[in-house]
Amino acid sequence: MSSLIDLHQQLEGMRPALLRFALLQLRNQNAAEDAVQETLLAVLEKPDSFAGQSSLRTYVTGILKFKIIDHIRSLKREVALDTSDDESETDLIDSLFKANGHTVNMPAAWGEPESTLQQKDFFRVLEICLENLPEKTARVFMMREWLELDTEEICKELGLTTSNLWVVLYRARLRLRECLDLNWFGNH
Repeated sequence: MSSLIDLHQQLEGMRPALLRFALLQLRNQNAAEDAVQETLLAVLEKPDSFAGQSSLRTYVTGILKFKIIDHIRSLKREVALDTSDDESETDLIDSLFKANGHTVNMPAAWGEPESTLQQKDFFRVLEICLENLPEKTARVFMMREWLELDTEEICKELGLTTSNLWVVLYRARLRLRECLDLNWFGNH
């Protein structure tokens, strides 16, 4: 029980820095607070998910980055409806449709379903290729390319020299290229 209290205290200590980071990315106080709250809640709901392979701060920041990305992506899907003072939300929604029930503006094209499916398949193959990398190599690659951590932070976190980090990244990219050439590009 004390470890959960300790975790809660550590997270509370990180909260101001996490909020500053989220606010820099989202530029909206409410959205930043929501992202931080969702992050802290995710950590507290599954405290055993933190395996201790990185610092708690790096782990929580990684979760926050995904929460921020999710929020940014949701903004692209959602359109805010602005109502004027004399117009209700119902009137605004009604203005989007013709009298016969059809929309005033046709929806945008959804693209090619086949290419979307191929893209999902590609990422499945990439994930398999990543799983086949040595654990440390995959971790370094993910920290650099997915979490976008800088060189200094990765070196500090994993106890690597800068030159060692670049060698590991180079080898990871070579192995991923080889794996994708064999398992994706060779088949298409």
